[in-house]
Amino acid sequence: MTTLAPPPRTEGDRHSHRAAPPADGGLASRARRLFTGAPEDPRWARPALWAILVLATALYAWNLSSITGNTFYNAAVYSGTKSWKAFFFGALDSGSFITVDKPPFALWVMGLSARVFGYGAWQLTLPMVAVGVGSVALLHRLVKRDFGPVAATIAALTLTLTPITVAITRDTNPDPVLVLLMLLGATGLLKAVRNGRLMPLLWSAIAIGFAFNTKMMQAYVVLPAFFLVYLWAANAPLGRRIRNLALATVALVVSSAWWMVIVDLIPASSRPYIGGSTDNTVWDLVIGYNGFGRIFGAESSVGSAGNGASFGGSSGIYRMFNEIMGGQISWLIPFAAVALVGGLILRGRAPRTDARRAALLLWGGWFVLHYLTFALAEGTFHPYYVTAMAPGIAALAGAGGVALYKAFREGSAAKWGWVLPTAIAGSALWAVVLLQRVSGSGTLYTVAEIVVGVAGAASVLGLLIGRFTKRQRLLGVAALAAVVALLAGPAAYSASAATGTSSNGTNPTAGPNTGGGMGGGGMGGGTGSAPGGAKSGTKPSGSAPTGNPPSDSKQSSGTESGGAENSGSRTGMGGDGGMGGGGTTVTSDMITYLKKHQDGATWLVAVATDQTASSIILESGQPVISMGGWSGSDNAMTLAKLKTLVKSGKLHYIMVSTDGGQGTNSDITTWVEKHGTAVKSSAYTSSSTTSTASSTSATSATSSTSSSSGLYRLDASDVD
Repeated sequence: MTTLAPPPRTEGDRHSHRAAPPADGGLASRARRLFTGAPEDPRWARPALWAILVLATALYAWNLSSITGNTFYNAAVYSGTKSWKAFFFGALDSGSFITVDKPPFALWVMGLSARVFGYGAWQLTLPMVAVGVGSVALLHRLVKRDFGPVAATIAALTLTLTPITVAITRDTNPDPVLVLLMLLGATGLLKAVRNGRLMPLLWSAIAIGFAFNTKMMQAYVVLPAFFLVYLWAANAPLGRRIRNLALATVALVVSSAWWMVIVDLIPASSRPYIGGSTDNTVWDLVIGYNGFGRIFGAESSVGSAGNGASFGGSSGIYRMFNEIMGGQISWLIPFAAVALVGGLILRGRAPRTDARRAALLLWGGWFVLHYLTFALAEGTFHPYYVTAMAPGIAALAGAGGVALYKAFREGSAAKWGWVLPTAIAGSALWAVVLLQRVSGSGTLYTVAEIVVGVAGAASVLGLLIGRFTKRQRLLGVAALAAVVALLAGPAAYSASAATGTSSNGTNPTAGPNTGGGMGGGGMGGGTGSAPGGAKSGTKPSGSAPTGNPPSDSKQSSGTESGGAENSGSRTGMGGDGGMGGGGTTVTSDMITYLKKHQDGATWLVAVATDQTASSIILESGQPVISMGGWSGSDNAMTLAKLKTLVKSGKLHYIMVSTDGGQGTNSDITTWVEKHGTAVKSSAYTSSSTTSTASSTSATSATSSTSSSSGLYRLDASDVD
């Protein structure tokens, strides 16, 4: 009998064989491979990935039920569980009077979780934890495909331990969803570059389109890199590359604009007002407040809020290194920059279609474009925005770091002998500077500083000695010490974000106070914290620890902006504009009174701002009108619209300013005070109850019960 030997296996045959079910294994073998990895991988590679994913899950999900999140988005999610109309539009209230100032995709993700599991703190944050861990796994896969398991492991660990990523993933802001969608876009793009085909490029465009429906123009920051990398490096003739990019652009426009077009085509009377816009259109929101207003700080749909309110310090090329932002994102920026330049030089003579150079260009473009956008942006800026930059830094740290290590080990001493040790030393010194800024903030940071110094010095010395003595094992130990040195600082900040209680809310940050304050014109911090984790002693209205199901509990769901925390007395304070809330407080007793006398109205009460409305929604479980949007300056409520709502019985109570505050809607205040019936505090508050946090004596508390609360009742008979 003649036995035919199998033909030699090519690279393509090897991948085809790996994709087919093994003859003896079937499903069981695939399950084993899930935990052990591909046969050609080192034995440590897959267990290391699982360990990183477990670490990411622990950091993001630690004490999950205590995470308060952003009350603004929490209220919109809750409203979406009560009304599919509110769900689709991303309305703040279930009556669909006004939307939040972002597109609704992230709200849909959280809302579906809340509809399946019920509304609560962990139900809202669980999807964020899932997408955060998914981003780590996806980045590992992308880097491993082009640079191997070592680079992928470093990249995944770096992303996991990026402090601001830990803080924002433990929150209900939309940024973790944005990051995952952009990484899905990168997945399709890199596949399209390798095979030159259209479909992966179309899927990449669609993923970025959904990212647009998560945070609008921020999703497009990576597009120049995507376009240029495909145009330059795709494995296809130039004509086909141009044609494919044109078709992908169509897919991008359709996947980005479909929700906007539908909403803007619906008559304004049949949908909620578009919060944050100047003309009640999504298009204005795209190009204004969530577009050029963020970059140039020009007048936008929310007045001064889009005119440069920064929680991350003044704009400028060094913003990422200031006392507010440094500890959040900058730890590996010096190393990533050197790794990018070095990696590209090392691939200098590779063919145009070289996959590794294409990947370096993509991750380098991702990093540089985000850096410049965030550093120079003069509009509203929160530290947590920069989590979108983290995948680029992490990928460069892994891919570029491994490339520099190979060049150091194998290249000539004259060209590459100094690059890797210098990059490690520079980043380690910067980490020491960052940790010195918070010296005295706790043992954790002191230990981290010592670890960085010792491991950094050991790494540099080990690399130099190993290189000149030809001791390969010493080089490997020195490289491991470098990883420890560069990640010890971020790990300390990340642990603080995971175990602390003040890092999430409106403005989540990681780590301790750095003394940076609110930056250039900041308007409020997170839940009881300023950027950097400082206890501020105040809370912005609407940033109360909510997230649990609304109830009639007497416990307060918030505190007054600018006032001392006073649990049990306040649920928020209206903003500017003279429409309701300025100088007044909303107590749990008031909410109980409003529910008792709602008399079939659609909305419980109308207040000035989203912050106040969201707190009341979450405590009462009822729709509440925000007449002025986030800052109180939206033109969502007009006098004619208010009269119509009152006339139809859909609204009975309006809260107006009691401190004389007047604004763009002062005509509403004047009309309400003239035609409405003032509700005295004594109608719902006993003399023994403190109604303001600033009360310092029983006398002042008692006298306040007979004063005007800024709350007015109007009925159909009160309308002209």
